[in-house]
Amino acid sequence: MDNDLVSLSPIDGHEVARRPVMREADLALAVHRAKAAQQLWQQTSLVERAEVCRRMVAAMLDMSDGIAPELARSMGRPVRYGAGELNGFRERAHFMVEAAAEALSPHQPSPTPGFTRYIKRVPLGTVLTVAPWNYPYLTTVNSVVPALMAGNAVLLKPAQQTLLTGDRFQAAFDAAGLSEGLFQTLALSHQQTHNLIAGGDVDMVCFTGSVSGGQAMQKAAVSEFIPVGLELGGKDAAYVRADANLDATVENLIDGSFFNSGQSCCGIERIYVQDGLFDAFVEKFVAGTRNYVLGDPLDPETTLGPMVNARAANFARGQIAAAVKEGAKTHIDPGLFPMDDGEGAYMAPQVLTHVNHSMSVMKDESFAPVVGIMSVTSDAEAIELMNDSEFGLTASIWTADLDKAQDLGDQLDVGTVFMNRCDYLDPALAWTGVKNTGRGCTLSALGYEQLTRPKSYHLRETL
Repeated sequence: MDNDLVSLSPIDGHEVARRPVMREADLALAVHRAKAAQQLWQQTSLVERAEVCRRMVAAMLDMSDGIAPELARSMGRPVRYGAGELNGFRERAHFMVEAAAEALSPHQPSPTPGFTRYIKRVPLGTVLTVAPWNYPYLTTVNSVVPALMAGNAVLLKPAQQTLLTGDRFQAAFDAAGLSEGLFQTLALSHQQTHNLIAGGDVDMVCFTGSVSGGQAMQKAAVSEFIPVGLELGGKDAAYVRADANLDATVENLIDGSFFNSGQSCCGIERIYVQDGLFDAFVEKFVAGTRNYVLGDPLDPETTLGPMVNARAANFARGQIAAAVKEGAKTHIDPGLFPMDDGEGAYMAPQVLTHVNHSMSVMKDESFAPVVGIMSVTSDAEAIELMNDSEFGLTASIWTADLDKAQDLGDQLDVGTVFMNRCDYLDPALAWTGVKNTGRGCTLSALGYEQLTRPKSYHLRETL
């Protein structure tokens, strides 16, 4: 039916899931239930909220055997890596549950005789989470758990590519005994999502996706005074200094570049290497890249699955072809990866040198298993190139010098600076970005700030 949401597998194009778009009357009822349930939920204790969220995590983990192959069919990640997303899901959920007590505790300024003064953080009301397909559990949990811990109700719109994740979240919260209406998975069209936001039916929007998608969310909210948290694109860079541990750096940057077929907002898409180390770095990086096994993600031997669809793969192929035409050198023969037919979703990894910032592959988000490597002569040149981007999510510095990493990190226009690691979210640290990567903050105690509002109490004790 034309009004159905359909998820097609990148493996073979077969249908994975189909859901009818919600009827308007059902959507209105869902909003009403959320608002009614939230009024009671905000009066419950943090202890009770925490118990429910922990039970939800346990219920989700009980479904883990089915989730890995489900993700493989839905978006192409090899089953051998399926456990990693749920481990991260558990880590983040548990951290945010534990962080709630500190993050939501009242702030009391210095005492003033005769007055009781404090600031509470109170829930916003109903939070709409619009989730991505590439890490549908990891990213969704960033807002869903703290939103509920803060006393909000949550409406989840899962990505069409991974519709079944919404069912999993709903089943887990139902099993945890969460009150009806507090968490609801909705099958919405783009227009319905726009109308839900523009109509003032939600009090906060948490969106992860493309820059254009983020712009659409912001435009929808323009007539309403509601906050919109946006985690958008990335073109994350790594800088390898001459004192870096070569073998460990290569191993980690290969993984950071090609894990999940490069479809990660904080994946490595460009690498800058000090010139004295450049040739050795490229040689080892290319050799390691050739070890990937491109194939059916349901096969345990596969280490690189298909991209989400042929359109995404062909965009990256176009970037590579344009770069080669402008003088770039490819180091990986796609013929080594028979599943890559040059036009489908299965795409061989690619390593490029002789690249520069006039090329799309070094400037525009690829979101694919392709990385460009450039030689630099100094820290200053590396910093200038790393900052030459419309995005600013993460950047990594590979060096033996902690002081130098901190100094260089201060000069980087990004939300997170890594030293000797990449492509990782520490739930104790704020996850945020600058420029076209978006705005707002998730994770850490600071992640509760955008899911609540301050409310001040100024109480004179006697007249």
